[in-house]
Amino acid sequence: MSFQPKSIRITGMEKAEIKKSGPRLWSKDEVKLLKRLFPRGRAREIAEQTGRPLTAVRQKAYSMGIKTNEHHPLWSADEIRLLKQLYRDESLQSIADKLGRSLEAVRHKAGTIGLKKEIYRRWSSQEITLLKKLYPDNNLRDIASKLGRTVYAVASRLCNLGLSIKPRVWSKRELNLLKRLYPSRTAQQIADRIGRSAQATKMRIVKLGLKKR
Repeated sequence: MSFQPKSIRITGMEKAEIKKSGPRLWSKDEVKLLKRLFPRGRAREIAEQTGRPLTAVRQKAYSMGIKTNEHHPLWSADEIRLLKQLYRDESLQSIADKLGRSLEAVRHKAGTIGLKKEIYRRWSSQEITLLKKLYPDNNLRDIASKLGRTVYAVASRLCNLGLSIKPRVWSKRELNLLKRLYPSRTAQQIADRIGRSAQATKMRIVKLGLKKR
């Protein structure tokens, strides 16, 4: 029967003492775990089992000369599912950090399972026809939703087609939403919500004289 260690509750005073004593030393069992899992690209799992920060796990592996096998890392079903979910909208580095894997490992795995970034997906003639039909009466966010594309991809295609040169008048709904979101959101977040470019949103913020509290 395997032994399961009991959870230990650390008081605030004990935490302070630990902090004073400096970095926690790695036990023999933790080092064995590091040697067994890190080469397989499972740094996050090590961090969870040892209760250490992910950066500490990577630093320890680096100091011991332990490297991840970039070409044949074992990926779990949950990792692959999360990779597919994040790949379209997040940077490779952000995905690598969340998965506890190297940037090269994420890039290699994405390539082997055929994942491609939204910006590089070829536009079909049907999509372009629908884009031209929707553009006069819909904002970028609605068009992107109907086409299954990102706001940035739609804006880029419109620019290539010469359809985004004429500035679009801001509606009362857009202005009210801008004013409501500005205190707690960035210009990019507001632009994505409204369906406009970040540059157009910033210019409107300046024109309205909006200030952060």
